[in-house]
Amino acid sequence: MDGWQLKTPVAFLIFNRPDTTEKVFEVIRQAKPPKLLVVADGPRTDRPGEVEKCAATRAIIDRVDWDCEVLKNYSDINMGCKQCISSGLDWVFDTVGEAIILEDDCLPHLTFFRFCGELLEKYRSDERIALIGGINFQFGKKRTNNSYYFSRYNHIWGWASWSRAWQYYNVEMSAWPLIRDGKWLEDILGDSRLAKHWEGVFQATFEGEIDTWDYQWTFACWMQGALSILPNSNLVSNIGFSTEATHTTGQNAFANMRAESLEFPLLHPRYLIRDAMADKYTERVHFSINSIPIRVINKFKKILNKL
Repeated sequence: MDGWQLKTPVAFLIFNRPDTTEKVFEVIRQAKPPKLLVVADGPRTDRPGEVEKCAATRAIIDRVDWDCEVLKNYSDINMGCKQCISSGLDWVFDTVGEAIILEDDCLPHLTFFRFCGELLEKYRSDERIALIGGINFQFGKKRTNNSYYFSRYNHIWGWASWSRAWQYYNVEMSAWPLIRDGKWLEDILGDSRLAKHWEGVFQATFEGEIDTWDYQWTFACWMQGALSILPNSNLVSNIGFSTEATHTTGQNAFANMRAESLEFPLLHPRYLIRDAMADKYTERVHFSINSIPIRVINKFKKILNKL
């Protein structure tokens, strides 16, 4: 990449999958971040062989062979996805002011790191931007000739952000009842059907029906009126769709999407305006109610019937 050197810390979220972890680690190894912060959940006591899998996964981190400060936040017990990742990211952003975040199944193209690094610097003080993502769900539909566009959706299959944005994150979504009862979600989204969908998602998350951390991050970004930056080419492939995954247990159109290279220098948009057409396409193909687990759909139905 023309002698470019990554200066941004990388946070790596791992658990019990040494196969995917090793693949992602090898790309991190090529990027050579100066600081690597590793968050690892502990094994579940009722899963045979998981102690060994977690140990094998953590052993991969010991292979760091470049000039790098390695910081570890390893749990001895199983905290679950919601608590482990949310508290782990709290630790990351308490430790560094900005970071690139990769989970153990998000395999990036090497240019993803430069994309994030340059834009973290460019938008460091711009409160309108909360996140830089590596995923593109437009399936080849080029909306602009620029290198990236602005979106309301903060895709987290490979992303970067700042502590200034993460400070608004609250894993318990304590502000949700006020937003829900004030009917503000439709004002934010400008679409009653979409608002109903996300009202069900946020209510199920608030009630603990979904063991996750990322819907709370979407909620936090929307409450601040913040946008995300998404690349015009897909820079990350999710290789974790399997029966052993926590959430991505089945195959669909988003599994193993090819990670593409990105050309530099970056072409920046002249204006900071959300790409509504790109977001509408994402809403149709990615946030379809059909892509949500049936147990959550049933929960939505019960919640929506009460609204």
